[in-house]
Amino acid sequence: MLVVKTVPHTGLDIRLCASKTECAVLADDCGLVAVETFEAGFHVRKQGPKRYKVSGVLHAVVTQTCGVSLQPFETLVSALVEVDFAPSRQPLGEPASRKITSGSAANFAGPQDPPDPIINGQIDLGALAAEFLALNLDLYPRKPGVTFEDTNVGGEASSIDSPFAVLRHRS
Repeated sequence: MLVVKTVPHTGLDIRLCASKTECAVLADDCGLVAVETFEAGFHVRKQGPKRYKVSGVLHAVVTQTCGVSLQPFETLVSALVEVDFAPSRQPLGEPASRKITSGSAANFAGPQDPPDPIINGQIDLGALAAEFLALNLDLYPRKPGVTFEDTNVGGEASSIDSPFAVLRHRS
């Protein structure tokens, strides 16, 4: 946890490196076979009296299960991180305020995402890094070189072009 009061006007560089235990928890949380390494480097700087910007990059070597062959394989995940933080304006659990005029859709406070909340004067950089790892995982991972081959139940290659090809031959 980073106490925002400790961030100097020049900014602060922070490097995170997950332990083996933390990597195992990350793997479990993200549905991965394993997280071999997980590192993140952040630069935190003030953007105003109560606003902060966290920018940086994370790198992880993860083992995923191929969606085609079901074989495990290693892959590198890299992600750029850039997030604004500000004190929360409403208590946790309350919905964001919105203006609704008759006949129009809900109009939220602007085109940009609102800043993430600073909770109790702290920013959880570990949770931020874990979130960006999860957001940058391939949802349908495929081991390099593996291709999908459509086969019938009998194991023979399909001779029908499409499910509708059968209808062409009906009388």
